[in-house]
Amino acid sequence: MLRLPVFSYLRPGSPVEATQMLADHGGRAKLVAGGTDLLPKMKRRQLAPEVLVAIGHLDALRQLEVSPSGAATLGAGTTLSQALRHPALREQQPGYLEAVRVVSTPALRNAGTVGGNLCVDTRCNYYDMTEEWRSAIGFCRKAGGEVCRVAASSPRCWAVSSSDTAPMAIALGATALLAGPDGMREVPVASLYADDGAAYLALAATEVLTALRLPASEGWRSAYQKLRRRASMDFPVASAAVALHLDGPVVDGCRIVLGAVASHPLEVPSAADLLVGGELDDDAIDRAATEAARLAKPLDNTDLSFPWRKRMVKVIVERAVRQAAGRA
Repeated sequence: MLRLPVFSYLRPGSPVEATQMLADHGGRAKLVAGGTDLLPKMKRRQLAPEVLVAIGHLDALRQLEVSPSGAATLGAGTTLSQALRHPALREQQPGYLEAVRVVSTPALRNAGTVGGNLCVDTRCNYYDMTEEWRSAIGFCRKAGGEVCRVAASSPRCWAVSSSDTAPMAIALGATALLAGPDGMREVPVASLYADDGAAYLALAATEVLTALRLPASEGWRSAYQKLRRRASMDFPVASAAVALHLDGPVVDGCRIVLGAVASHPLEVPSAADLLVGGELDDDAIDRAATEAARLAKPLDNTDLSFPWRKRMVKVIVERAVRQAAGRA
């Protein structure tokens, strides 16, 4: 049986107090809300924080508001199941909820949170193992070693981004609200991520993600497609988030973001540009999907073979574009 290591548990009264607790304990503290990603990693000793700062109970992080225009504010502590049950969000932001719906299992969506999925750890077959297994082959760069087991000559870690909701939030032009010692700031969701599997978040160590803000729908149509071995529960091995804006039959706005094919959600503007200014015919969709697949660079560190996953990027982009286009 894998057991949790010993840790101290702190329960702040506000997001501001949580930031202060993080500052007080330096790199020895981690935030915990649903714990669906953090606690298993602590059991496998991938992470061993001395202090857990709990934020899942904070009412300030659990609001969920949707305006008539479709603009939505989702507190970072809102569970994924709560988001799925919100009728206005389901009507106004279908692409985002498609991404939410395929996160893990119903039981874990009951505990997992909006903010937690945006910040979920990167994954790698050489990292997501027990401490004994990782010790036997030599710890990788993400877990305190000196060598990336996927690319031994690389100076960085190549673990892959595994969030379902991050690519969709980026495609929708969403922003994140952050609380820190110097107050609040709002940033594009895309700016939360760094292209490094180990240091994958660009947040300050003392910042707390408090809310996700989705902009008004305003004619945008969105869709999300996910590739995984088991449709019931697995992390993505490739995903595609698409947001389209049409002027009649002509595309006048498009964003395509790929997941699980890089250490961060990978926006592919050159693929989106192939759709903008023209009609969504089969040739245009094929060109855009082919370009997206060209830019995807999956490695041999997650489930299924990476050449096949690269080919499948074209398929899921095509499906996501068609699905988004078919929405009124």
